[in-house]
Amino acid sequence: MTAVETRPAGLVKANPGHRPFPARVGAFVALTKPRIIELLLITTVPVMFLAQRGVPDLLLVLYVVVGGYLSAGGANALNMYIDRDIDALMHRTERRPLVTGMVSPVECLVFGIALAVGSTVWLALLVNPLSSALALAALLFYVFVYTLGLKRRTAQNIVWGGIAGCMPVFIGWAAVTDSLSWAPVVLFLVIFFWTPPHYWPLSMKVKEDYANAGIPMLPVIATNEAVAKQIVAYSWVMVAVSLALWPLAHTSLLYPVSAVLLGAFWLKEAHGLLARARNGVVGAKLKEMRLFHWSITYLTLLFVEIAIDPFLK
Repeated sequence: MTAVETRPAGLVKANPGHRPFPARVGAFVALTKPRIIELLLITTVPVMFLAQRGVPDLLLVLYVVVGGYLSAGGANALNMYIDRDIDALMHRTERRPLVTGMVSPVECLVFGIALAVGSTVWLALLVNPLSSALALAALLFYVFVYTLGLKRRTAQNIVWGGIAGCMPVFIGWAAVTDSLSWAPVVLFLVIFFWTPPHYWPLSMKVKEDYANAGIPMLPVIATNEAVAKQIVAYSWVMVAVSLALWPLAHTSLLYPVSAVLLGAFWLKEAHGLLARARNGVVGAKLKEMRLFHWSITYLTLLFVEIAIDPFLK
């Protein structure tokens, strides 16, 4: 029996056009997954400061932020269109607009394509063609490689699918310099190695949801200890890679100090999770969400330092 055939009856309601207008607007906004886009913008704007070695053109920042939101929002809407069957099977996604019927599948598809096209044109005309091409590449990778290709087939889905989430650092750098260099490559790799240990703790928390939907997230097919070992390994590489920005971007001394301190706290949480998993701790006592929440704080603080670093030299 397929995931579509097992969708719970009664969740999808007809006539989305009859919903109150404010609720419909909120539903379309929800299709863009604003909370995820916040993280993308946190990694885009600071890189623009680093590339400019100061304050970039604020109008350019606005163009990049709007274009980036539209592009990521289009990718997220198309992701929800494709995943509407499994979203109905998981508690954490069962209230999404397509599952509740607040937005129809056709509306979602058209909305996602419109955002994808609009963002590509916006960035090409108001920023530069390189930034536009990078944003489009990220969108296509997220939709076709991650959502359609990896998510339902391999436990490495988050590892390689996370490449789409690394692209904003390239977009921000290219917006300012109309080129790329080793500095954004380092930050790309930081986010690449950050993504699995950021997402796997959440996957550990909701692994029953993923199991019910037939999604082979690593915590579904591996023990907590095995997942925690992977988290620790990726965490060590992430922290090590983050230090490479110091010589390559010629940052102030505050950057490596901040990266070491933030990374040390991250590694403490990662090793704590591994210790609890090795001792057979399960349920709430595993405290896997501590690392998930800290991972967001870590990325935010690291990139805030990157934004202010040009003013410290």
